[in-house]
Amino acid sequence: MATRIALYQIDAFTDTVFKGNPAAICPVTEWLPENVMQAIALENNLSETVFYVARPDGDFDIRWFTPGAEIDLAGHPTLATAFLIFNRLEPSRESVRFHSRLGEILDVVRDGDLLSMNFPARPPVPADDLDGLGDALGSEPVEALAARDAFAVFDSADYVLALKPDMNKVMALPYTGVIATAPGNDCDFVSRFFAPQHGIPEDPVTGSAHCTLIPYWAERLGKNDLHARQVSRRRGEIFCGFLGERVTIAGHAVFFMEGTIEI
Repeated sequence: MATRIALYQIDAFTDTVFKGNPAAICPVTEWLPENVMQAIALENNLSETVFYVARPDGDFDIRWFTPGAEIDLAGHPTLATAFLIFNRLEPSRESVRFHSRLGEILDVVRDGDLLSMNFPARPPVPADDLDGLGDALGSEPVEALAARDAFAVFDSADYVLALKPDMNKVMALPYTGVIATAPGNDCDFVSRFFAPQHGIPEDPVTGSAHCTLIPYWAERLGKNDLHARQVSRRRGEIFCGFLGERVTIAGHAVFFMEGTIEI
């Protein structure tokens, strides 16, 4: 007999369908075998598929899979999962708390018409293994730093928009992905994110990258409340707050699809 699993798809960091970053969400009562969750993520072929399990205390355990691997932290599918819970499954709730496998606690709350996530700050620092970063991106950054991801700073949004990375060279860098960023023209900063080693040549909108972007730009611009735009083809709007050791990452989301997986 086939196992049936609910599947939802929600576009995060946008209020318009077909924009932002689509996430697939599978509520489950217990974890499926890892190879099955990975196979479902590959079959969905989105930046992330999220699985979550309700806990007896009312919180949720959460795991994120790209088409290529399980990852330690993901923003847009967390926002999408909270949107699903708030708007379809438990509409009386005003907040949700997720627990990652690494023990990270991630709170999401309603903030007016936005959903606001509280994530760890991951400020970028100098690193000695970034010599190939400019070559991989096809343009030399004015500043090269790193946290979980390599972090390339450019003079203007036009440079970021014009980047045509060599994905094989990006894959050779010893980081989860590469963040390219610059001051914005009609927002505080812009970014793009590349993670081909995880099956994501370019991620449309990357919440977790803003754990690094927010502390950098908050210090550089001297302000803690920031408006960001990820300038991928789909684009996304992110409303940011710097809290020191934590950051807030807020945005909209929109429902796209509901279905059932049979395996």
